[in-house]
Amino acid sequence: MHTLPVFDMAGKEKEKISLPKAFDEKVRKDLIQKAVVVEASKTRQPYASDPLAGHRTSAHYHGMRHSRYSQMNREMARQKRIHSQGNLNMTARFNPRTRKGRRAHPPKIERVWAMKMNQKEHMKALMSALSATLVKELVTQRGHIITEAKHVPIVIEDDFQKINKTSEVVAILMKLGLAQELTRCSQKKVRAGRGKMRGRRYRGKKGPVIIIGKDEGVMKAISNIRGVDVSLAKDLKVSMLAPGTVPGRFAIYTKSAINEMKELGVHGRAK
Repeated sequence: MHTLPVFDMAGKEKEKISLPKAFDEKVRKDLIQKAVVVEASKTRQPYASDPLAGHRTSAHYHGMRHSRYSQMNREMARQKRIHSQGNLNMTARFNPRTRKGRRAHPPKIERVWAMKMNQKEHMKALMSALSATLVKELVTQRGHIITEAKHVPIVIEDDFQKINKTSEVVAILMKLGLAQELTRCSQKKVRAGRGKMRGRRYRGKKGPVIIIGKDEGVMKAISNIRGVDVSLAKDLKVSMLAPGTVPGRFAIYTKSAINEMKELGVHGRAK
């Protein structure tokens, strides 16, 4: 069983706290990757093409034999064609293999994108992601700067949940030795490729995640800090602890959040 120090608002060690059994789980990168992909699939927005795409044409097929305008016995493909349109006369349309024709198998709105995962398996992945926050090597490999951090991970007293100003949150994080980490997260760059034309022009770094037991105003204050995420302990997801399926995100827990995690693995949560 692991034991972590609890820090006060001034960044000084106040007491010790024992971590629940959920933090003793073996780090399973395969389960973490699967859980993150499943969680992402449930947020995907369905899409489909226009049902009339490729159908807006006067092209039609003449199949009667021995008639004046028949397309049979004329050494030409039996496809729907445009008639009496000047240069477009007898041009094939509508079919998937023709120019400006419809797609053979377009995406359909009734497709179910959400993937499934066993409840116990998902819980094991969540506990595995929690255990990864205790491993300094994994935290460093993710790119977090923890040379000046008070501890990895950090546990802070519950008074932190009552803060409602972003400046106060930043000041406390500075006292905990996360000045370099916040500087790293404040940087952004222009995305490469077409994504910058589709509403996601900038890319940023993922910084620490703050897990609280109860929201008393701090969630709104943290939301203004670039790269820093916040979550209630009861709503915690694997994707929050392992962005991009990579475990080992630097975590900050409140004391009440640690106490709520004693139920993990005992009573499963459906995701």
